[in-house]
Formats: sequence, C-alpha cells, structure tokens
Amino acid sequence: MPKKKTLPVTESGNKLPDPKNFIIIRGARQHNLKNVDLDIPKNKLVIVTGVSGSGKSSLVFDTIYAEGQRRYVESLSSYARQFLERMNKPLVDHISGLAPSMAIEQKTKTRNPRSTVGTSTEIYDYLRLLFARIGKTFSPVSNKIVTKDSPESIIEDIINIIDSQKTKIFIFYKFYFSDVNKLHLKFNELKTSGYYKILIKNVLYDLNDYSVDDLIKIINTTNDEYIGIITDRLNFEPNDRESISRFNDAIEFAYKESGGYAVIRVFKNNSDDFEDFSYNYYLERDGIKFEDPEPRLFSFNNPYGACESCQGFGKTMDIDMDLVIPDKKKSIFKGAILPFTTPKHTKHLTDLINEADNYNVDIHIPFSKLNKSQLDFVFNGGKKYSGIYKFFKQIEKEAAYKLHYRVFLNKYRAYTTCRSCGGARLRKEALYVKINGLNIFDIVRMKINEAYNFFNTLILPESEIKISGRIIEEITSRLKYLVEVGLTYLTLDRLSNSLSGGESQRINLSTSLGSSLVGSIYVLDEPSIGLHPRDNEKLINIMKSLRDIGNTVIVVEHDSDMMKTSDQIIDIGPLAGELGGEKIFQGTYKEILKDKNSFTGKYLSGKLSINVPKIRRKITENTKFINIKGARENNLKDIDVSIPLNMFVCITGVSGSGKSTLINNILFGGLKRKMDGLYSEKIGEFDSIEGINNIENVEIVDQSPIGKSPRSNPVTYIKAFDVIRELYSNLPASKKNGFTPGYFSFNVPGGRCETCEGTGIIKIEMQFMADIILECEVCKGKRYKTDILSVKYQGATGIQKNISEVLDMTVDEALEFFKNNQKIYNKIRVLSEVGLGYIRLGQSGATLSGGESQRVKLAYHLTFQEPGVNTLFIFDEPTTGLHFNDIAKLLKCFEKLIVNGNSLVVIEHNLDVIKCADYIFDLGPESGDDGGYIVAKGSPEEIAKYKMSHTGKFLNKILN
Repeated sequence: MPKKKTLPVTESGNKLPDPKNFIIIRGARQHNLKNVDLDIPKNKLVIVTGVSGSGKSSLVFDTIYAEGQRRYVESLSSYARQFLERMNKPLVDHISGLAPSMAIEQKTKTRNPRSTVGTSTEIYDYLRLLFARIGKTFSPVSNKIVTKDSPESIIEDIINIIDSQKTKIFIFYKFYFSDVNKLHLKFNELKTSGYYKILIKNVLYDLNDYSVDDLIKIINTTNDEYIGIITDRLNFEPNDRESISRFNDAIEFAYKESGGYAVIRVFKNNSDDFEDFSYNYYLERDGIKFEDPEPRLFSFNNPYGACESCQGFGKTMDIDMDLVIPDKKKSIFKGAILPFTTPKHTKHLTDLINEADNYNVDIHIPFSKLNKSQLDFVFNGGKKYSGIYKFFKQIEKEAAYKLHYRVFLNKYRAYTTCRSCGGARLRKEALYVKINGLNIFDIVRMKINEAYNFFNTLILPESEIKISGRIIEEITSRLKYLVEVGLTYLTLDRLSNSLSGGESQRINLSTSLGSSLVGSIYVLDEPSIGLHPRDNEKLINIMKSLRDIGNTVIVVEHDSDMMKTSDQIIDIGPLAGELGGEKIFQGTYKEILKDKNSFTGKYLSGKLSINVPKIRRKITENTKFINIKGARENNLKDIDVSIPLNMFVCITGVSGSGKSTLINNILFGGLKRKMDGLYSEKIGEFDSIEGINNIENVEIVDQSPIGKSPRSNPVTYIKAFDVIRELYSNLPASKKNGFTPGYFSFNVPGGRCETCEGTGIIKIEMQFMADIILECEVCKGKRYKTDILSVKYQGATGIQKNISEVLDMTVDEALEFFKNNQKIYNKIRVLSEVGLGYIRLGQSGATLSGGESQRVKLAYHLTFQEPGVNTLFIFDEPTTGLHFNDIAKLLKCFEKLIVNGNSLVVIEHNLDVIKCADYIFDLGPESGDDGGYIVAKGSPEEIAKYKMSHTGKFLNKILN
C-alpha cells in the first residue's frame, strides 16, 4: 500500500498549506522584498496595495508571475521555448501552488503602427474569415452582385433550362489564336490528351478524320479568331450520377484549359437547334475581373491585400492641408494659403486671384466658407492657375536635387490619410465585398457598441448561418467583453499605439475573458486607470467573472471601490524602497480598516485623508484665458472652451467623452503648431485658438520612458549628474590625475569600463533559455575603471563614496549624503518631493513604471523652471501607480508649479485630485457619439450641483 503523501514543511518545522488551495511563498527577496512569506488563496480576487515603490510589483509581477511563467515555459519543448519570453528565476526560497500565469500590464501598450483594437483582440482575424466565407462581391459600376459559376451552380442552371429529362449537350471552351500555323502544336496536344472533337463555325469536326493542314484550310476560310474544343458530349440526365460526374469533369477541364471559361451548348428537343450558355470560374462583371474573397485579401499585413500606396498603414507622408491652410478664417486675399505668401511663390497667389472670377470664387470671404466647386478650383487649378496640388508636385521635383526645396516641402508635410484607400489600408477589390451592404472597412470604423449591435441583429439565410455561425459567435463574444470593460467608444480600427495604458490593459483583459481559460493566475496592474468611477463596477464584475470560471486574480491596485469588493487585501510597506518590502497586512476590507500599521487602512477608514483646499483660486476680471473655438475632432460637438490660466484646471468625464482629444490633440497640438511651425504631428480639427500670447511655453508631461536608451536614469535626466561629475573632477585626486568631468561619465570612453561599456553587466544571449545577465568581471558591476573608483568624496554623513556608490544610492540616501552641497541637494530634493525618494539615482529608465517616468519629468520641470515664464503644463492621468499618500505629495508639487507662475491642465478620474482643482470642465454626458459636450464647468462645489454630471454625483458624496 503506497504511503500517504504529507505536505512539505518549513525550516521551522511548520506544515505548509495545501498548494491545491494556496499559492505558497516563502522568503521572497526580489528587489526590495524582505524575506516575505505569504499564503495567497486560489480562485479568489486578491488586491495587493501599498505606497509607490513599496514592492507590490516586485511581489506580483517579478516573483509570482515570473516564476509561474518560467515554469510553464520550461515545461515546453526547446523548439517552442525559442519563440516565448524567457524569464529569470526570482529570488525566493520556496514557491508552490503556481499555475500558468498571465500578466496584463499597463506597459503592454504596443508601438507596432499596424496593430489595431481589432487585430489585438483577434476580432479582425475572424472578420477576415467571415468576409471570405459569406461576403458578396458587388460591382462598383452597376452595384450588382458578382458571382462565379461552379459546376454545381451550372448544373442547377442547366436543369432549369432543359425541356426534357434527357437532353443532348456539348461542353466546350473557346481556344483563341493569333497565328493559324501554330494550331499544329495544339491539335497534337489534344490528340495526346484524348480530345478529338472541335467546333469550327459551329460545325463539328473529328481530328481523326481530317489532317491538320485540311483543318487549317477550313479555318482560314472562316476568318474566326477561335475554335471550340469539346471536352465532352453527352445526353444529360439530371438524376443520373454518372451523367453529373461527366458534366463536372468536363467543366473542370474546360476551366483549366481556358483559364476559367466554359460554354454549354444545349440542343432543343434533341434537334439541331441549339442555344449556347457561357460561364466563367472567375468573378467578372461590367468588364471588371474581381478577386476571389479569401482571408488574405482582407489583411493589410499581407502584401496581397494591402493597399499598394500606403503598404497597409492607412497613412502616407503627404502634403497636409492643415499646414498649407492653417487659419481657415482668413480669406485667400489675406493669405489663407500659407506657401503662396512667401516672396518666391507669390506668383501663384496672383494667378489664383486673376482667374478666381472665372470660377466664381470670392477671394475675400473666409476660406472655410468656400463651396465644393470653388475648392476644386483652388486645389486643382484652372487654365492659367496651376492649383495647390500641381504646385507641390513641382516643388517635389525640385526637391529631388535642391536642399532648400526639401526644407520648404517638409514644412507642409505630415502623415495624412492615404488618398488611394481612404485609410482603409486595403486594396480596392477587398472593399467590393460586402455583408448586409457593409464592407470590412465600414465595420471596423464602427464604435464597439455599434459593431456589437450589428452582429447581434444580423439576419442571414440558413445556408450562410451554417457556414458562419461559429465565426459570428466568436466575434460577438469578444465584442461583448469589450463593451463590459467600458470600451464602447473605441473603434476596431483604432491604432493600439494611440491607446492609454488603462485602455490597453482592459483590451487585454477582455481578450483573456474571450479565450475562456481556466485554472490560471491572472496578474493585473491598476486596471482602473483611465476609468471614471461610474465605470468601475463593470470592471469589477469582469474580474469577478474571471475568478468565478476558476482563475486566481491578483491585482495591484489603489482604488478603494476595488478593495471593497475583493476577497482579500495584501498591504506591502510600510514605506517605499529600502523602507518597504514587508507584509504589513493580509486580510479582508473590514479588517484593514482597523489595522493600526497600514497606511492604506488609515486612508480607507478616514483617519488620514487628502483635504479639500481651504481657498480656491477664482476667475476674476484679470484672469487670462486660452480660448478654443469650434473643437470638433472625433466626437467633440463643435464646442468652445475657455481655459483659465495660472490655475489648477481639471478635465473630467467618463471614458471616451472626448477629454484626451480636446486636450492632447487640440489644445497641445494647436498651441505647438502655432508656437513651433515645424510641429508636424496631426492635430485635431477646430476653428481657432486664441490667447497664445498669455503663455510662453506648453509642455505635456506624459508617461513615456525618460530616455530611448536603457542608460537613461533619473539623475542624468534632471541634470544633477553633471554637477556631481563636476564635483568629483574638482577633487584633489582628480586634478592630480587630470580627470575631467567626462572621465566620470559611463556613456563615453575615458573613465568607464570598456569591457561592459559602462553598463556594469555582460549580456549573454541564450536561444532556448533566458538570456544570462552576468556582472562584469573586470569592474565587478561598478561601471568604471579602478583609478576612477579610487576618487572618493566625503559626504555629510562622514562616509566616503566613489562615483559608482553615489549612483547606487537612493534619492533619500543621496539627500543625506549631499546635505552640505546645496547645488546638488536642491536638484535631487525635487525627486523626493514628487514621491520618488525610494528610486536609485542611477536606476535604468527602462525599469521605471509609466507613473514614475512621469514624476521624474515633473521633477525636471520643477528644477528648471525659469522665473516669470508662464508655462502651460498638461498631465494625463498623473495618479497612475500612486497610493493615497503619494497623491498628497503630487498635489503639493502641482501647487508649487502654480505658485511659480505656471498654468496646469490635468486629465483625471481620481476624485482626490478632482476635489482639489480650482476649476473643472466635465465632458460627456456619455462616451463616443453620446459625448463630446461640456456638461458642466466651474469649481468642484459647482460641479457637484449638476444633476447631468456623472462626476458631479461622485463629487457630491465626497465633498459632503
């Protein structure tokens, strides 16, 4: 009898829980984790929280997910492993109870310019299959269905034509020739293949009965360009299997030999009187030959289906008319067409003005009021005036060999919608194929909720349902989950690289639900980012659904609503960096409210809170504004917005209401275009922006990495390392050896270790395993040569440190060390003020989260703020990754920016930030087409009174 298995024990002798029911972690030491022991229940929704930098991601992503993924990948064959992400083994003594793990992070945002919402959710793949299976091709000339004739459809046709059950028919194809003398070869081929009957001028001839020369003489007398080659003659019986089989074979051979064409000659009443019926295997109508619908025809990633002009991108580098005519309120006479106002090209403006009367063009009215025929003249020209398009064509020719023409041309070029495909990305033949009157481009341009309704109400014939039923189920299932995660306002052709981190994460979440995986571990990073409080419930239900079908869901989150509905909360802390990495609390929401050691618990219970400002800045007669008029990009409804300056302005509204379009595409893009004529990014559509003279600069502080290279780090980004290198170069040991500031840089040759080129590591690429990262044997990970490391500076702590040891300090440690050097101290202090005291000075920018990168940029702007310069700062979701405690620090930095004479516009959903704003613009009322209006504007107290405002309802609760 086999021995009963016993559970493993720890070194202390305690039995571990059953790994069937728990994820068991002992001695987790990844990054700043301090020997953390945890038993996480399976098939539960678990929230991991704590201040920024406390070790949440180190536990969830770098330990649990990394080990789960590593074990799964290592269980696969070496062939499969080479295609998968390879993970390093985390620092942990024991971990069991794991399952295959999936990470849904904010960093999953792709940079692939071809990726769309449709492709990333696999919906587009199913759409391609659907259109290939049941799509109908329509002629662009007659708008009639184009069909091809299969042997089966021809039989049905012939049965309807014949008069009797047994009918004499010929099946043949036409063989066209240009030189009768070449028929010798063809006739010999036919004999070899066993085909002896031909038709010349409707007369039947047998190749066995005539010589080739005799047949050629007969053909010469007819002056015909073709002969009929018979593939079969039979007395056709509709119900006879052999008759049908012969018919099919004859048609197939005729198609093969003729390139897709066949003729059926039906003899009426078995007499010599006949009628010919032509068929073709190809889709052909109105003189156009169409492509067979197949999945690759609808793929813009396949050269076969992609538009030739833009190679499937949907955009080409072309003349942007918004740059050519930047101010459409101007008239032609006043210089609306910018390139025609330059001294060298005023001749074109003169030609236009001289010929305008002949085309009924008023040169004194605003350009925006010109009608279609008038615009046609302006762009395409007339008899003496060449037009804008021809003007730039000529410039392009000149630019091929003249530099100043290339410079001129680049001022007016940007990525614009491809003229050939209209942004569809596909060749025109793909757009002739339709389902219920819509082509594939019509469907991917729909909002998610519109597409969901379309497929839910799609009525198809029974035969097509059998073919496409399963495909439509997959499409509607995926669309349903996108609706449930609150992304109804997106379109399927929306580029993935234009999505926010929160939107990307929710798309991945919906894709995971659509795949219906069970028995897995899902780890998520702040999925509530980008969601209005109103939409939180939908997201919570989605995560519960993942849990309920048999998965463990572990979420790094700061949202209080999410914590309330979780099965368990784990609080990591107590502080950040070296002062964090411990398990402070594990239990339920009710239990954390009573916990005395948890920062999170104190904020949730109200013992600690972010207070509403006692005094708000108010709009007065002296307040200056940036005025946007006629904003109508995407779903914006031609709105006018006056943004007060030198105030903290918050832009709120449900997801998809138009916030990012208004601020990022129109406000930032419009200001940049006006201030910097070389700004070539596509901007939103609007009438005008006024009040630009009221600011000196505009900066958007986003969550993109702080540098393109992994060498980028916080201390170099805020320019503090320049001062530190200067300090070390002025030490006696440096002056003695001639060490200039450049010797203390790890980016250039001189003082850096040349073996690792200043990185401190050597990377060895492995094909089937994770790449091995080894400490550089020469410098031992110090980055510098030995003689550079011998130069040491004694800080305020009394300890001497070399340049490598300085880079390895945290910000807070560096503040103590450089306390007596005000120049360095003041630069580094700002990093601590924005809540980044825990990061290391030399930490690679590639390891920083989006929220951390954003705060490093904020620190830079706080450090290098010029006195008296009013900069308009724009932030998009700055609370990403921030605990309640960190939000309080962020708000202090915002206040400092405004006190220094700047203006602040913040897109935000976090109510703790919104309630502290001076002025709010609430967009909505809903998302997509139901949004785009200014629902309410004013102070938080005023917004709270608006019944139509979703934001107001939540503000009302927390303000009262």
